[in-house]
Amino acid sequence: MNLPLNTGLEDVQNTPDKRQLAIDQVGIKSLRYPIYFESDDQGPIRVVADFSMYVQLPHDVKGTHMSRFIELLERPQQVFSVGSMKVFMQDMLQLLEAEVGHVEMRFPFFISKAAPVSGVKSMMDYDVTLAAGMGTDFSLTVKAEIPVTSLCPCSKKISAYGAHNQRSLVTVEVNMDDSLSLDQLIGAVEEQASSQLYGLLKRPDEKYVTEFAYDNPKFVEDLVRDIAGTLDKNTAVSGFKVECENFESIHNHSAYAMIDRL
Repeated sequence: MNLPLNTGLEDVQNTPDKRQLAIDQVGIKSLRYPIYFESDDQGPIRVVADFSMYVQLPHDVKGTHMSRFIELLERPQQVFSVGSMKVFMQDMLQLLEAEVGHVEMRFPFFISKAAPVSGVKSMMDYDVTLAAGMGTDFSLTVKAEIPVTSLCPCSKKISAYGAHNQRSLVTVEVNMDDSLSLDQLIGAVEEQASSQLYGLLKRPDEKYVTEFAYDNPKFVEDLVRDIAGTLDKNTAVSGFKVECENFESIHNHSAYAMIDRL
């Protein structure tokens, strides 16, 4: 049952403030909320995102409208995407009566991938963060954590048979426009690895990815350079940071490399 709002209650947060100190960011942090996110042709998928949403508060206003952040997420037919973030930011600033705002949303993103030989499909998950800012201009940074396989060129070269390989975690942080989708960004990174990862593999698939990695050895330095080179050539990307951590299979430490062009 929906009860009528009591409009006779005093709006304390909207009263003047005499301290004359503007607040750079005020809002809600670490709110988990179910949303729909859409990328490429797989349609909207249901995910649970962790939101932090802030606006700038003028020096003469006591408080912001905290409940309105939630109202934004409860709008009917709300679907998030890389391309919709600018409109979402515009709506937030209008509803919150603010001139500057920031939104960060973290969520697991899923892609249906077909195994390379059998074609069986399974879901792969990637941790993604979208950080959008709006004031005089709009900015969007996309961060994705992408697990891949790397195989050591040195081990392959000096060993009579076999070569040590390991799972690697590539983290890319990219300033980009909406002509590049999240699926395309992840795919561009995976193509530079010794091999991609898959959720489900049959025996012919295991043979394929094992031999594919063996024929495509890469140091951690090779991975970050090849990924950076790919991003640098993409006209949708205006800046990037690439990190790679190899969880070494024959050492009790990780190998790490990073290129920062943000």
